[in-house]
Amino acid sequence: MPKYETTLRSNETVAEGTMAFHLTKPTDFSFKPGQSMNVSHIDPPETDAKGNARTFSIVSAPHENELVIATRMRDTAFKRVLKAMPAGGRLSLRGPAGLFTLDPTDTRRAVFLAGGIGVTPFMSILREAAHSKLARDLWLFYSNRRPEDAAFLDELMALPGRHARVHFVGTMVEMDKSSRPWSGEKGFLDRAMLERHLKSLAGNVYYIAGPPGLVEAMQNMLISAGVAEDAIHTDEFFGY
Repeated sequence: MPKYETTLRSNETVAEGTMAFHLTKPTDFSFKPGQSMNVSHIDPPETDAKGNARTFSIVSAPHENELVIATRMRDTAFKRVLKAMPAGGRLSLRGPAGLFTLDPTDTRRAVFLAGGIGVTPFMSILREAAHSKLARDLWLFYSNRRPEDAAFLDELMALPGRHARVHFVGTMVEMDKSSRPWSGEKGFLDRAMLERHLKSLAGNVYYIAGPPGLVEAMQNMLISAGVAEDAIHTDEFFGY
């Protein structure tokens, strides 16, 4: 994979315990929505056994003039250094990589199933689709414990207003622990919820991203519903 050097432009909190980091986009860096890149510290002030590099899905869309990543802020040296980094701090990139992308020749309705920080590749895909007015129906089902934990929730709720072929269904599984109002779905993603919104599970192509347990559960649910395995694409997020 090509290697680049970049700088941090800014960071922001996008949910409780989750931050987004805005990076300068190298002039010759090009990628497809849904791809990822490897981010490494350059001479970090501390390190640990997990190392100085992580792979992140790219949140920003190709038409945007920056690169954005987002992550749960767990207590590792890599993330402590990233959080403390001032604007202008240097980082190394390798990429892009990954096949978790839309096939431009496929006209089937695309259904995205995301849990937690697994929403990041779909942010890029949906932002680009809204920008280009993609002539294809895209559905995002996004599961979180509470609205407070759902990264980019307000933007996702507004996306259907930017492009009528983008559809968003959020669901929360622990609203008893939330202080934020929520009028959307509640409970775990399951076949009944999908059928309630999609009417039919047949004829779609599915993309699943999130913790391994969610990915496995969604994959098994779709296969048991008769969805062909080659119509299911997965991307697991381990410990991020």
